[in-house]
Amino acid sequence: MNPTDDRFAGLNPSQLNDAEKQSVVTLAMKVLVVRHRTGRSFSSPAETRDYLRLRLADYRNEVFGALFLDNRHRIIAVRELFQGTIDGASVHPRVVVQQAMEVNAAAMVFYHNHPSGVAEPSQADEMITRRLKEALALVDVRVLDHFVVTAGESVSFAERGLL
Repeated sequence: MNPTDDRFAGLNPSQLNDAEKQSVVTLAMKVLVVRHRTGRSFSSPAETRDYLRLRLADYRNEVFGALFLDNRHRIIAVRELFQGTIDGASVHPRVVVQQAMEVNAAAMVFYHNHPSGVAEPSQADEMITRRLKEALALVDVRVLDHFVVTAGESVSFAERGLL
């Protein structure tokens, strides 16, 4: 792409008022919805990370969700499965397996946010991921990754070797 084709290249967030910043976020979400609609696939882990960071940035309570994928890793559905408090969400493997079966998923990517702003996975995060992976393996659904997301950063379990 030619740099002169990018009308936003010189835009600096500090030059925007609050309404303009919200408009940019709204526009970005619309772009991401089109890019990640049913039947499309994420082209890179960075794209997945950016999508999730933008999707969860303003949440004040913990939310646990999943990307449901087909056998070619195309998106079937994106669902927020559990709502929590400021420092945790109860995740039930039975519900996750039911949801995966409902949409006929072959693979999944989990995500949840840390409203504290610290993206480091906790021991509880690692434990529930193992339980989910084991439960889904019984019905031949692969767990590809689990992202812990904050507004400023995210951590991938797969990149950390935690899966």
